[in-house]
Amino acid sequence: MSSEKQMGVLKDKVALITGASRGIGRAIAERLASDGANVSLSYIISRKEAETVATAIRAGGTEAITIQADVGSVRDCRRLFKETLEKFGHIDILVNNAGMARVKPLIKVEEDDFEAVFAVNARGPFFLMQEAARHMGRGGRIINISSVGTRFRQPNATNILYVAAKGALEQMTRVLAQELGPFGVNVNCVSPGFVETDLVQDVPEEKKAAVVEQTALRRAGRPVDVAEVVAFLAGPGGRWVTGETIRATGGLE
Repeated sequence: MSSEKQMGVLKDKVALITGASRGIGRAIAERLASDGANVSLSYIISRKEAETVATAIRAGGTEAITIQADVGSVRDCRRLFKETLEKFGHIDILVNNAGMARVKPLIKVEEDDFEAVFAVNARGPFFLMQEAARHMGRGGRIINISSVGTRFRQPNATNILYVAAKGALEQMTRVLAQELGPFGVNVNCVSPGFVETDLVQDVPEEKKAAVVEQTALRRAGRPVDVAEVVAFLAGPGGRWVTGETIRATGGLE
């Protein structure tokens, strides 16, 4: 498909993307905007980065706003949805991208660790999807970002909280697709593999190399690789896909 034909498939649509100031969230925002969507970008502390993304999107011809919100707070989630609606009047696409992890062995996990990780990765997305159910019309799209960690066996892993919370998000996706399907709203999940973002900067190079070696395409993913899958699900080509968790892993086994 040529760029001329591709541009505009999301014209007049509004996309709300959480955790959109950098990495995968930024790539998703830029990709949906390139298809004509106006975008609402949430961030928690990276205001400067979020504004940079919004400025670049506006320069490309679509509207963009930034909203500070802690996705771990239900109150903030509801305010995020409300402020986006006040600006644009409607929301057609919700991308639950924001995430966090606390890497600890099971015996060292504290109650506040559990609460924090599940708040951002599961509770916040749940209540954002609740708001979407209240306000989205037919043709609405909810796209959740999970992790290959829910399927990929990781020896000596200490990220039980993150994987468990993302697993919950995948199950929400499956169930809500059935509930919202009669109202014309598609609900899907994208499960990225190893992607080069700021979050993996501290991973030792030998561990990165080991994961790449287990990836069929023999390279780490890029944020845009995930964004392309999200764009498909958000666009007209994804109209018959719902209740799925799509692995965008480069063949990581």
